Amino acid sequence: MDVRTCRRCKKLFNYSMGPIICPACREEMEGMFQDVKKYVRENPHSDMRTVAEECNVDINQIRQWIREERLEFAEDSAVMLNCEKCGRSIRTGRFCEECKNDMARTFGRATATSAPAKEETGSQRTSNRMRFLDR
Repeated sequence: MDVRTCRRCKKLFNYSMGPIICPACREEMEGMFQDVKKYVRENPHSDMRTVAEECNVDINQIRQWIREERLEFAEDSAVMLNCEKCGRSIRTGRFCEECKNDMARTFGRATATSAPAKEETGSQRTSNRMRFLDR
C-alpha cells in the first residue's frame, strides 16, 4: 500500500498511479477540465488568460492540459506553446511534428540491431552446450 499526501488538499490517500492528487481532487480537476473544454468550444478565439478567468482555472493548469494533448484551441487561435526541443510555435503537445519525427528516427536507429549474430563454428557449438552429469 502506497500512502501519499495530496498535492492540492494535503490529505492522505492510497496512491495507485498518475498525478499525486487524491480521488476527490482528481474528480474536481476533471470537472474543471470539462468546464474549460466547453468554454473553448463555445468561444474558440479566446486567449488563455480569458479562459482562465472565465473558468476560474490557473493558467498553468490550462497549459498542462494543452501539453498533455487533452485540450486544443482553434487553428486560427492566438493560443500557442513552444516546442520543448526547438522552440517553434505549436498548438498542442510538447514537440512540433519535425522534432517528433526526428526523435522517432533517432529512437529507431538506437533500437535497431547494428550487426547480425555471427554463426558459430562446429567446435564453438559443442563447447557452448549444456552438460549433464551421469548419476
